[in-house]
Amino acid sequence: MTDKSKRPVLAIMRPKRYLKDSVELAQSMGFDPLAVPMIELEGMKDEFFDGFVERVMAGKSDYVIFTSANGIDFTLEKIPEEEHEKFISALNSTKVIAIGPTTRKALDDMGINVLGMPGVYSSEGLVEYLCSDVKGKVIDTARSFYGSTLLIEGLKNCGAEIHETNVYTLTKPDGDEQAEFISKVLAGEVDVFAFTSSMMVRNFFEHAVDQSSKNEVLAIMNNSVVAAIGVPTAKTIEGYGVNVSVTPGKFTFEAILKKVLDLLN
Repeated sequence: MTDKSKRPVLAIMRPKRYLKDSVELAQSMGFDPLAVPMIELEGMKDEFFDGFVERVMAGKSDYVIFTSANGIDFTLEKIPEEEHEKFISALNSTKVIAIGPTTRKALDDMGINVLGMPGVYSSEGLVEYLCSDVKGKVIDTARSFYGSTLLIEGLKNCGAEIHETNVYTLTKPDGDEQAEFISKVLAGEVDVFAFTSSMMVRNFFEHAVDQSSKNEVLAIMNNSVVAAIGVPTAKTIEGYGVNVSVTPGKFTFEAILKKVLDLLN
């Protein structure tokens, strides 16, 4: 467990695009960050993307849901730059829903008007938030290939016509920096692990078990603070035999760190 006389060493394993801001936030809250990506984002275009753009442009989408800032970034990446303004204008003629405050801010910064977001920042929260209003409505969502099926199934059960396009996927980084990071973990140099997705958990364990035994990894983690961003991630961690110390009420990285500080103090 952590020594309260020193800054707790926090393992941050988020995609590269989030590391700088995550490190700065962690430092400002009193952590000593150890940052390396254990998951990476890669753009993709499936067979449903063109239909999504056509429905939005033609005003046929009643609602458009974004479940991450990446969803809008990787959407615009696939649309010619000269069409961005027209596409954003078309989005603003629909009801745009954000899964949470980080996504909402990203949309706001691009000039996309957000109708609202759920009280609970999750797929289940989105279904609960929208269910009473979407019967017979056309809903589009642009998100990760690994997005929860709960959103699609839930909105279908509410009577919506739901269309999904996957605009990016998640991959496993594999290189010297990941190996060096695991070496520090095995040396007992990490006090707190912050996991923000199930795939991050799986990639971490694959790397760790490549360099050690599963029992050694479990012993180290069960003598540390292990934080999960939400219940699905917590269940994945627990499936490996690791006890989850912290799951915040709000699914944000800052909320994880606040919960960890509450625990440590």
